[in-house]
Amino acid sequence: MRILISNDDGYKARGIHVLARLMAELGEVTVVAPKYHQSAMSMSVSLGMKRLAYKALPEEGPGDWHYLDATPASCVKFGLEYFYEHRNPDLVICGINHGSNAATAANYSATLGSAEEGALNGCKAIGVSVCDFSPDASFDLVEKYLPGIIRSLLDNWPEGRYGLLYSINFPKVAPEQCKGICFARQGRGHWEKEFQLWDEGRLRKYEAVGFHFDDTLPPLEEGEKGYMMIGDFIDDEPEAMDADHVLNDAGWITITPNNLDRTDYEILHHSR
Repeated sequence: MRILISNDDGYKARGIHVLARLMAELGEVTVVAPKYHQSAMSMSVSLGMKRLAYKALPEEGPGDWHYLDATPASCVKFGLEYFYEHRNPDLVICGINHGSNAATAANYSATLGSAEEGALNGCKAIGVSVCDFSPDASFDLVEKYLPGIIRSLLDNWPEGRYGLLYSINFPKVAPEQCKGICFARQGRGHWEKEFQLWDEGRLRKYEAVGFHFDDTLPPLEEGEKGYMMIGDFIDDEPEAMDADHVLNDAGWITITPNNLDRTDYEILHHSR
């Protein structure tokens, strides 16, 4: 099996190294990851005349490693074009993201955005996240269950289903505390107090998970204030036990089927 891996935390993050090691047990691994952290980029691509720095990483492993200074979806595009030119990989898998991509986070997620790029190109595609933003997040639960989940999804993948991809979220619990594995729908929530005054010290702590702190920012002009976007998640359905984020909080591993097709077929049907 040929497997293309990417992520949004950057090639240095622990999560992608754990994922590459686990996937190397299933097949031939190629990694094309962003040079720097690219969270919340969704499916954006690096268009325009910007020069994109590429580098092979023979010292990394297992598998064949590369970085591209571009968005996660662009990294998948690059991998498909340059390493799978005549035949798609059997799987595009992205992660393991440091932080949940359940509920509304899925709409912003570059982990899922890069998986969507795989699905758009006709590949089986999966995004994997652990509900722990810490650079030292435990992956014990992931290591125990992810290979079996991947095998099961691939063995039962619906044939001819356009745009299907799966989002897998692991709760922040020890393996012995995990309630089990279940399919779930995307939960609902929103963010408040998203724009806060610029705090360089607060941002610096994220460098440990591969976040690229921009030291080249121009000085503020007279009359300007600096803000940063770090909000508080508000759960809009805290008791919905079929929603992925609620199940994660209760100790469940969730598998959420996603689709590229944004058509609301119920409305379409009633509009005809």
